[in-house]
Amino acid sequence: MSVLDNKKISFIGGGNMAQALISGLVSSGVNPELITVSAPSKETRDQYDKQQMNTVDASENPKAAVIGADIVVLAVKPQVMRQVVGEFADALDNQLVISVAAGLSTDLLSDMLGGYSNIVRAMPNTPSMIQMGATGLYGTDAISAEQKQLATAVVEASGLVIWVDDEAHMHAVTAVSGSAPAYMFYFIESMVDGAVALGLDKEKASALAMQTMLGAAKMAMNSDDTPAELRRKVTSPKGTTQAAVESMQANEIGRQISEAMKACSDRSQALSEEMSK
Repeated sequence: MSVLDNKKISFIGGGNMAQALISGLVSSGVNPELITVSAPSKETRDQYDKQQMNTVDASENPKAAVIGADIVVLAVKPQVMRQVVGEFADALDNQLVISVAAGLSTDLLSDMLGGYSNIVRAMPNTPSMIQMGATGLYGTDAISAEQKQLATAVVEASGLVIWVDDEAHMHAVTAVSGSAPAYMFYFIESMVDGAVALGLDKEKASALAMQTMLGAAKMAMNSDDTPAELRRKVTSPKGTTQAAVESMQANEIGRQISEAMKACSDRSQALSEEMSK
């Protein structure tokens, strides 16, 4: 039994993040016939029709996807959110609303929805597209315990879910997971460039760097040791790893990472403030 059994889930928007969440839901056993996708593009709707899902032409009947739904997932760009939700806000009636739009606070979303408050804000990341995501969630005081379970189940189908109690912490979530895949890609890119400079061809260097990143992450997740302790355990005195780590410490790589994350968090907060104007 799942809390999502027989629950009707409607997606407003059918882009990449909607596809990621829907793929996770179907893979976890949700009946595609319980999923509705509202989109103005016929090409997008045809894509979901082929997967035995219900589709709605958002340009013709924007309320159809909302009426009768248990969960409504807002998966459109922040810049068009007010216009899109304004076309169906008055059809909401105790449904759980989950927003995956970056930068839109629950207060702003509530305002866009005419004061509706059963809202959960989500900050997913792109690995959700392969069910390896990490998503932060924040819910208003209006959501029930059951709705919190529903929100968890919807997003957990695509990866790890972490709830935060303070909405301001969503900026930190953005810094540590939402934007962080790009940090990992940058690190891999730099490792590959370094290996090529040392004589390896790019294909071999890429394979080694990516597998090492994946293996290290899995090792850290499966270990009772902290990442710092794992690092110490693989750093033999006067060995090759120590030479590399000391070089990173001399160049203050740790501080630079912290500063990059703060820059990300600061920009997330600024974008949120800009969207509220």
